[in-house]
Amino acid sequence: MNTVKIFLALLLLILLHAVAIAQIETAGPEWVVTRFDITANVASGERALTARAVLTAKNVGRASGSTFSVRLNPKAEVKSASVNDSPAIVRTRTDTRGDLLLATISLPAPVAQDSSIKVSIDYRLPVEENNGLAAITPLGSQFLPLSFWYPTPNTPFSIRGGDSAPIHLNMNSSEGETLVSSGQSSGSSFDLLLNGQPFFVKGSWDISEGRNDARGISAYMPKGAGADERKQAESLIALAAAARTFFANTLGNAPDAPIRLVAVTRGAGFNDSGTVLLDAAAFRRSKIDSATALLVAETVARLWVGGVAPVRGEGGGVVREGLIRFLATAFIEKQFGADAAAAERMRERIAYAAVSRRDAPLRQATMLDETFFTSVGNKGAMVWRLVDRALGRDVFMSVLKSQIQAGSNSAAGMSLNSLRAALADRGGASLKTILDQELDQTTDTDLMIGLPVQRGSQWVSALRNLGQLDVTVTVLGTTESGQSVTTQATVPGRNFGEAVFNTSSRIVRAEIDPEKLYPQMDYSNDVQPRAKLPEEALSEITQQFARQEFAHAEANARAALAYQPRMQDVHLALARALLAQNKTDEAEREFKSLLEDPLPTSAALAWANIGLGEIALRRGQAAEAVRRYNEAVRTDAEYASTLAARAGRIKAEASANSAPTVDEAARNFITQLDQQIKTGGKVGLESVIVSGQLVKFIKGIIGNAPEIWQTKVVRTEQLDANHLAADVTINAKQIGAGGTGTAVLILARVGGAWKLESIEQFEVH
Repeated sequence: MNTVKIFLALLLLILLHAVAIAQIETAGPEWVVTRFDITANVASGERALTARAVLTAKNVGRASGSTFSVRLNPKAEVKSASVNDSPAIVRTRTDTRGDLLLATISLPAPVAQDSSIKVSIDYRLPVEENNGLAAITPLGSQFLPLSFWYPTPNTPFSIRGGDSAPIHLNMNSSEGETLVSSGQSSGSSFDLLLNGQPFFVKGSWDISEGRNDARGISAYMPKGAGADERKQAESLIALAAAARTFFANTLGNAPDAPIRLVAVTRGAGFNDSGTVLLDAAAFRRSKIDSATALLVAETVARLWVGGVAPVRGEGGGVVREGLIRFLATAFIEKQFGADAAAAERMRERIAYAAVSRRDAPLRQATMLDETFFTSVGNKGAMVWRLVDRALGRDVFMSVLKSQIQAGSNSAAGMSLNSLRAALADRGGASLKTILDQELDQTTDTDLMIGLPVQRGSQWVSALRNLGQLDVTVTVLGTTESGQSVTTQATVPGRNFGEAVFNTSSRIVRAEIDPEKLYPQMDYSNDVQPRAKLPEEALSEITQQFARQEFAHAEANARAALAYQPRMQDVHLALARALLAQNKTDEAEREFKSLLEDPLPTSAALAWANIGLGEIALRRGQAAEAVRRYNEAVRTDAEYASTLAARAGRIKAEASANSAPTVDEAARNFITQLDQQIKTGGKVGLESVIVSGQLVKFIKGIIGNAPEIWQTKVVRTEQLDANHLAADVTINAKQIGAGGTGTAVLILARVGGAWKLESIEQFEVH
């Protein structure tokens, strides 16, 4: 007994000590950037960025501050610092949270609560190898926030999230080079009046400007864009304009900020303060795909949530990611229909289900958590949908609009805490309980349903709720004739309930929460009789394809579609299974149906065109096959479909007796590239490869040159004014081991000559 008392006493002391530490931390100074002013220069020859960053920061903590700490890329070299234009001492060390450079600047005098300072930092950042976050090339460069290229006291790794503020950015630029960032531009300067994070992209584009209702929206297309790319750019501009109108009607007048849709070859998906980086293939596709539509909608929504009002404080990711995704999906529903929105929500649910048993509470999530984006974006969107249902759309948007307005006028900005408090005031205790459970706790909800049984003139299914949260849900019954019958049921937390269907018709299938409103640990027990989840069916179908069990794959696909008729991946699996069984007409209908979907996935666009290309070849329509395969190549959805499309196009061109085009200058360059690879010299390799590209490839060749490296150019294709793709076959041998296969080389025109920029496909075994 004494041992137990001692243990409890020690535990109490530990808890009190932890609370005391937390109180000390929250009672200290806290810095928030209220303005970024950055002047930067990119030196291609030195492969480095040099910059002076001037941060205006406010102490929003509860005590005076005598030091000011910022974080930077770990390779950055801090040269000097000043505070309010007076030189200051700066010390650097490694910040273990995120492995960043931590620079601590001594202040000449303590800065009181609610007071501001201006800190200037001169630094240099070398870039050895290009990636999606930081890159320097002769054709352009880019630095995104997650490269930590600028100093900031708060990062996305902290509970309160990274700093965002108005920005003035001034950059050097070369002749013929265009600079892109957020805000209003004037020459090589950008001024953002909203709240954002500093970034820039430099390169060459053809620019299309929106007109009439789309004024202020620009599409930066790949240089040398053709008619198809320009048409797609117009569609993307119109989509952004529709989103802007939708959110203006919902959240208040649109901010006076330009919207830029920028084609890039790296870093696609990033967006901030009205500028979004899109994969260049998004401009080459025959129609807008679902991921691009969602990304554009999220970009526009962030002008209000995060732009007009900065999102700060604990749990900000639920607002920055989850709320934005909810709002974007609401726009998708308005623009493309309920089925398109349901398909997007299903993708959210499938993505979240993969991490539902190991994610952190949303309020505590940071980018250091491996599940952050999967959980915060997708579960977050589901939580805000629950709020929307509880309050009603008009009330929810009214509260959100008020929070945005209040956050725009406060240094504290907009926070999860203030938003949930305002929502609880409108929704009462029941909504507060939902928010407390879904935001402060890990997911424990698991809804279960029993087989429907007849009871008098009614049919009944037993229900069980394994989680703590009381739920009120729709329960869907399906009769023998295929008719749907719904009923409402409440199932208390850790308890049982029942669904009563007021029908005498036999209920053969029952499903709890068919709309999947509630985040759950397990969705597989939501239906009786039990059925495979679509994602489980897809996995099994993939294995059946590998074993060439195409009839079984077809049967599984049809069963999965009976449960989830909107899942494009399953429709695609069905179409491919039909084609493999020579059920050509049925397969053709499925493939065409995918292409006619209002909002297809890029994979559906690619594989549907590949399937139709194969059907055309079987029918002796070689020219049509070439057209279909070419569409699939231009879609550039993912590795497997692009590999199949390129191989199919070459086969179709041979069948059509159409000699593929080969750029002779590119052929000659690749011959030179072969020689440098076989020589294995560092200087020679670097002379034929774009600087900063394929660094690991070069290191692997130096001192370990292959005995044989022979490349045959099969066809070339101009991607834009400065890039070319070459389909090649490679015969390689190194220390007795060798192989032959195909590859796709991307060449870039640098100084009027070709250089190797990347290897997109490599199937040499």
